[in-house]
Amino acid sequence: MKFTLNSRSVAFDGDGQTPLLWVLRDHFKLPGTKFGCGISMCGACTVHVDGEPVRSCVLPVSTVGGKAVTTIEGLSSNRSHPIQKAWMDKDVPQCGYCQSGMVMAAAALLKTHPQPTDAQIDEAMTNLCRCATYHRIREAIHAAASKQ
Repeated sequence: MKFTLNSRSVAFDGDGQTPLLWVLRDHFKLPGTKFGCGISMCGACTVHVDGEPVRSCVLPVSTVGGKAVTTIEGLSSNRSHPIQKAWMDKDVPQCGYCQSGMVMAAAALLKTHPQPTDAQIDEAMTNLCRCATYHRIREAIHAAASKQ
C-alpha cells in the first residue's frame, strides 16, 4: 500500500489491519505520535489524513492508501508552525505526553476556523490532558490565530 507521509511517498507491505499509529511509530520510526488509550478517546495519537484530524490508534493503515498523512514531525521541520510557536510562547506543556496530538488537533482547527471562538475551540479540542493545561491550550490557539 502506498500513501504520502509528511510530503513524501512511502509504501507499507504489512497487515492492512495494523493501526496507523503502529505503522508510523514502528515501521517509519516517527515517535512523535503517541499511544495513549488505544480506543480513540484521548487524542494523543492524532494525525492528519488528507488534512483532517484522525485518531490513528484505531485507524487501519489500509484506509490511508493513496492519501496524505501528516504527523507532528511533518507539521514543520523546525517548530515554526504558528501553533507550535504559540505552544512554546504560552508554556502549554507540563508532562508533554498529549501535546503532539493536541498540536495536530489545534492545527486542523485553525485550517477550518482561522479565528476560532472559545466555543469552536471547546468543540474541536476533544483531546485529553492529564495535566489539565486546557486554559493555556485555549490561549495558545488564540495567539496562533492572531499571528496567521
